[in-house]
Amino acid sequence: MKKFKKMTALLLVICFCAITLTGCGGNRMMFGTGGTAGTYYSYGGVIAQYMTNHAGVKVTAVSTGGSKVNIQSVQDGDFQLGFTQSDVMAYAWNGTRAFEDDGAVHEFRVLGGLYAETVQLITMDEDIKEIADLKGKSVSIGTAGSGVYFNAIDVLGAAGITLEDIKPQYQSFEDSKEALKDKKIDAAFIVAGAPTTAITELATTNGVYLVNIDGEIRDSILADCPYYTPLQIPADTYPGQTEPVETITVKATVIVSAALDDQTVYDLTAAVFDHVDDITLENAKGAELDLKNATEGMEAPFHAGAAKYYAEHGITVNTEE
Repeated sequence: MKKFKKMTALLLVICFCAITLTGCGGNRMMFGTGGTAGTYYSYGGVIAQYMTNHAGVKVTAVSTGGSKVNIQSVQDGDFQLGFTQSDVMAYAWNGTRAFEDDGAVHEFRVLGGLYAETVQLITMDEDIKEIADLKGKSVSIGTAGSGVYFNAIDVLGAAGITLEDIKPQYQSFEDSKEALKDKKIDAAFIVAGAPTTAITELATTNGVYLVNIDGEIRDSILADCPYYTPLQIPADTYPGQTEPVETITVKATVIVSAALDDQTVYDLTAAVFDHVDDITLENAKGAELDLKNATEGMEAPFHAGAAKYYAEHGITVNTEE
């Protein structure tokens, strides 16, 4: 009997330790990023390290399928943080587009927007000079139901192009890069902070062209979709790119589980925005960290812990459902 009691006590201690380490607000957190060729993954690793060093938690960045997967993983409790495009976050909160079948998701809250995610239309075909030239071409439009997919649909739709007008391919960043290199596709939509690793690699080894998304097409998108903003990719962002490129952007946003306690999320927020200069030295995207940018254009509510941090810096954000 004594031996049984000791074993029971030991099991209870082990269970308690496991809950302490992995539960909501515990000392270990999973941070969903994106594919290894995209900005989410490389930048997410830097952000996770600063959170680990300064927020009193162990944050581990993991490669994932991107925005929708990260939202669903936070919803399911598998992740405590995740990157998502601001437009996909809006779909999740409102139960539209990518979340129309699954329904609205309200188990997450906003920590903050970090940088511009640029809609980049790339090709190695010199004859593709504008969006209209995509007709009849094989075009990667991102994995089905992803943020990239809906960005591509918005751009194509504004140009009067349907999926029936092209040969759509549903590929990730890395697969798109390899397919372009092997001449299996003619063009690809890639949505990530510029410069994007996959595009830089392709531009360095094979040469690549970026197609402008501008004029009436861009005006139409901006009028219909408030989560987009105009953006110019400066010349020389990529090897061989001698002219600036006009396009649109959404915002790379970090979300957290709604179940996390306020102090933990406050500390996570401070771990990022109190160390902008240091983060910028490790990843160029750090230069875009700005409290105003972090808090504007969000269609989902902020976590109260993040709101407390922003309030201390004179910014009021919405925390109500």
